[in-house]
This record gives sequence, C-alpha cells and structure tokens, in this order.
Amino acid sequence: MLFSFTMLPPIAVSILFSDAQTPLFLNAFILIFGIGTACWLPLRNQKRELRIRDGFLITVLFWVVLGCAGSVPLVLSNQLNLSVVDALFESISGLTTTGATVIAGLDSLPKSILFYRQQLQWLGGMGIVVLAVAILPMLGIGGMQLYRAETPGPVKDAKLSPRIAETAKALWFVYVSLTLACALAYWIAGMSAFDAICHAFSTIAIGGFSPYDASIGHFNSVTIELVAIVFMIIAGMNFSLHFVAWHSKAVGHYIQDPEWRTYLAFIGCLALLVSVALIEQGSYDPGTAFRYGIFETVSIATTTGFATVGYGDWPTFLPFLLLMSAFIGACAGSTGGGIKIIRMVLLYKQGTREIKRLIHPNAVIPIKLGQKPVGPRVIDAVWGFLAAYVVVFTVLMLICMGLGEDPITAYSAVGATLNNLGPALGEAATTYAPLADGSKWVLIFAMLLGRLELFTLLVVLSPAFWER
Repeated sequence: MLFSFTMLPPIAVSILFSDAQTPLFLNAFILIFGIGTACWLPLRNQKRELRIRDGFLITVLFWVVLGCAGSVPLVLSNQLNLSVVDALFESISGLTTTGATVIAGLDSLPKSILFYRQQLQWLGGMGIVVLAVAILPMLGIGGMQLYRAETPGPVKDAKLSPRIAETAKALWFVYVSLTLACALAYWIAGMSAFDAICHAFSTIAIGGFSPYDASIGHFNSVTIELVAIVFMIIAGMNFSLHFVAWHSKAVGHYIQDPEWRTYLAFIGCLALLVSVALIEQGSYDPGTAFRYGIFETVSIATTTGFATVGYGDWPTFLPFLLLMSAFIGACAGSTGGGIKIIRMVLLYKQGTREIKRLIHPNAVIPIKLGQKPVGPRVIDAVWGFLAAYVVVFTVLMLICMGLGEDPITAYSAVGATLNNLGPALGEAATTYAPLADGSKWVLIFAMLLGRLELFTLLVVLSPAFWER
C-alpha cells in the first residue's frame, strides 16, 4: 500500500511536462494500492514481535514483492511495449540498483517514465542502506556483521526492535542529504533540474540508470563527470561512517577505518593502471585517457555502471580487468554491490597469516581489523561467503551458456548482475534485450542474490527454514 504512493511523483512529472502518461501511473497506483489493501485488511489486527526468522523473510520479500509491484507501470505502458519478463527485469534491476536495462531509445521516452526508472533506483538504494547497516548484521548475514562493535544502531539486539526505526531515520537523513547535495552539484555543473535530480537518484544509489542512452557521456562535460566521480566514491563508502560524521560533526574516523583506506587505494591504483594502459595502447591522448580511465574505473569499481565511453571496446585486458574489479565492489554498508572491500581485506590478511604460519608453525598470529582482533567465526564466514559466491557465479554462468548465450556474454552478464553492476560485454554491452527470456530469469535471480548478499535469499530457499 505504501509503495503504491511512489506512483504519485511520476504523475506530477507527467502533468508538469504534459507527456500524457498520467493515466498509466494512476492505473498502476490503483492496482497496487488495491492489492496491498487486500493483503492488509484481513491481518490488520494481528500484532506480534518480529523475530530473526521473520527478518529473513521480510528482507527477501522487500525486493521480490516490490520488484513485481514496480513492474506494473512498465507492463502497462504502450510506449515501452515490454513483455512481463522484460518489465520485471527492468524493475528489479532498478530496485536492486543493478542498472542493467532492456530498454533502448531512452532519449525519446516520456519524462515521467524516465523519472520513474530513476526513482526505483533511489528507493532501492535507501532500502539497501537500512538493510546493510541495521538489519543484516542482526541476522548474522552481510559485510556489516564485521562491524558489530562499531556500528550505530541495534545490531547487537536479539530481535528486530524499534531501535531499527531510529537507525533507519538517521540513515535516511544522511541518504537524502547526499542526494540533495549531488543534485545541486549536477545542476551547478550544467545539467537541467530534471536531469540533475534523475542522475542524483542513481548516483547516490550506485544504480547507473540514466535518462539517456549515452548515459553521462550524453553531456560531454568534464565538470559533470567530476561531480559524478566524487559522489560515486562517497556513495560507495560505508554509510555508518557518514552516520558517525553527521552525528559527531567530525571526519577523523574515516582515516582510521581500514576498509575506507583500502577502498580509496584500490580505486586510485586501478584508475592509474587503466589510464596508463590506454595511453600505452594509443587509444587516446594522455588527457583523454585519464579522463575516461578514471571515470570508467570509478563507475565500474563502485558497481555504479555509468558510462562516458564503451569500455567493452577498449583493447586487450582492460574490459575484463574492470569487470573483475566489480567483483571486489564497494564498502560494506554502502549502496554498492560486489563481494565488498572488507571481505577482501580479511581474505588478504588470512592469506598472509597462512604464509607466516608455514614459516613459523608455532607462532600465534591474530588477524586484526584496525586494532581489534577478528575471531575465527568471522573468518570462516568470509571464506564461506567467497566459496558460495564462486559456486553461484559458476552455476549461473553455465546455465546461461546452456540457454544459448556465448561465453563472453554469459560470463559478463552474470558477473554484472550478481555484482549489481549493470553494463556487461558481448551481446549485453548496451542492452540486455537480445538475451533469451530464460537467461533474463537467471539474471533476475542473480540480481536478487547479489543484492541480498547470497545467504539471505539462500536461507529462505532452504527447506530447513520452513521446518517447525
């Protein structure tokens, strides 16, 4: 019922721009509100405390049910003429902030439909922040469980308590503030108010949708690209750090955070490598190489998916290098996808410890995150997550190949959706429309798995979850 009210802003945009789409979103509003009311009325007097088991189910259904609801105006639209699977793909891609699209010819679509796509990503990003920082740690799932001691909010509680609402409000305040700052910066940099708001939605959500087929490249503006780079990097950081900065009016804790330092070092080194490689290959002059190299690196490494140029056409190893960087992804507790920097840091520390143990078998070598030792249970969880990630990726890629996709398309499309990146290589370089419907269903599942950090969805799908 609440989600149905998200149809109202597109109605306002439709009226403002006179694009004749008001009946579309009004019908979608009535239909979704009616379904929600039918679900709510019989159960409106049922009240009980939510436990962890309920938390898993609610978290999964947030994206599944609202993803289906979000597809309603896309299915009903005569302008888009999408099949059910394409509409569901577009909706879940938006809500999970993946940014993969089956729509071409965006430049000619009505403003209200373009706004709706951007809004889907922004709402999904807001949900991700609360999910990652407030809810998943309590379920024992997700990268933020590594921050149990430092995380603001109710992460140590045994049940889903009202304190989650307090944490959510604070996180939403930070999220909305960053969105407003980003929109203002885009507007000052030269975008129209409509474009600034739309791109701010997808930048802070690390979604990558754009009202234009050419994405950020449509504007051909270094200033706009710099604004995008800055806010993509900020949105890829742990929102707990932003929360503490807002709450304490201080920024020193950023520097003390090992994940934050690794995140910036990783993006900086990768951007330098890509830019130098473009110069060495003679693809661009030095200035242009650094301009494109830095932007594409930040966009893909943070799993945003904006584009100023087709990185899939770059020479030699660069497209695969950038796609692999999306597997690492952004920070835990951010709107980004991927395995997360914090897990990679712990895997590196564990690897170096094993090497030292071979040299000094009797040595006691603790793994520390900052100044605090990390327990073996956390390390086991990280290794388990990585193993599950590799198995899921391999299985989904093989299924797509079995459904007729070529190896490069299957590899990149599964990687791009599982990591919530968006743009892929091969047949899915510009749009996922050419892929078979079966492959799209597989990729929808991959988007949900990636957004829910695998185990949240796998737990609900396991028979043990449903046993009394």
